[in-house]
Amino acid sequence: MLYTHLGRTGLKVSRLCLGTMNFGPQTDEPAAHRIMDAALDAGLTFFDTADVYGGWGGQPEAHSGWTEEIIGRWFALGGGRREKVVLATKFYNPMNNPVDGPNDAHGYSAYKIRRAVEASLRRLQTDHIELYQMHHIDTHAPWDEVWGAYEDLIAAGKVVYAGSSNFGARHLCWAQQAAAGRHFLGLVSEQHRYSLLTRQPELELLPSALELGLGVIPWSPLAGGLLGGHALDGRGGERSAGAAANLDDAVRSRLARFHELATDAAVSPANLALAWTLANPAVTAPIIGPRTPEQLAEALAVPQIKLDADLLKALDEVFPGPGDPGTGADPASERATAPWAYAW
Repeated sequence: MLYTHLGRTGLKVSRLCLGTMNFGPQTDEPAAHRIMDAALDAGLTFFDTADVYGGWGGQPEAHSGWTEEIIGRWFALGGGRREKVVLATKFYNPMNNPVDGPNDAHGYSAYKIRRAVEASLRRLQTDHIELYQMHHIDTHAPWDEVWGAYEDLIAAGKVVYAGSSNFGARHLCWAQQAAAGRHFLGLVSEQHRYSLLTRQPELELLPSALELGLGVIPWSPLAGGLLGGHALDGRGGERSAGAAANLDDAVRSRLARFHELATDAAVSPANLALAWTLANPAVTAPIIGPRTPEQLAEALAVPQIKLDADLLKALDEVFPGPGDPGTGADPASERATAPWAYAW
């Protein structure tokens, strides 16, 4: 496994990040534990989750917080598991907690930040979180309120670093400007949707993060499974099958050409898509979300894959960057760079 610094910090993380959103709804607890053990054995030490994960999937036991509980029980097994992991989790969404009443809502007031972190710490069975991320932008909470709450958590040893997710470039700038005024480190990372099929972040988000010294952690680097290799032949997962059903002929043609390039390069389509994200200097580690230990084992080769200039050029021809009519991005439009233009 290869490692790099998380943004401008001194913290080193693996160049792949283990995403845990499948744990619970799609991957049962024993399999999730095996995946996390295998990740650690391979040197993959950067784990990402969120307080809301586990609250979908249709099972009777599904509930927000389920995934963090699974990780917490894995930590409790001991053997240095917690000590070896750089743990990232997120908050912002409602948790269906009636005690919080109207404050159980989207956002991150100081009230919510304090209660959310305490709840995550209980579920995760740990006393600290290395990277505590805002899951989306909250346009109502002033940065002095947010950073004041984070400063208290860091001083108490409950949080080490602050991160964001689904922010726009301007939000990163505003956050860092406010942090600088408080002589506070502010954000160290941005978790963002980015893949060969979602290149709009190249307009402003990635350059801004690079200039600000923030590590970018791409989520959905396989575009919901469409770049994973089986979306077009019906052998993909539930998410990729649903996404593939709505593809137009132009995108299907691009995916078919992409699979040909992967075959020519002697790598799987999934690994080619992941390696492409790592080739961008703004990217710290793409999030992989294996449902099985076998899927994890395949992805572990990604940090060692080097893409030559000819292959990168060919990928650009298949999946042009922002401004190409096929991407749906209009560089002249403010909406093109807003997080809600291509995120949730």
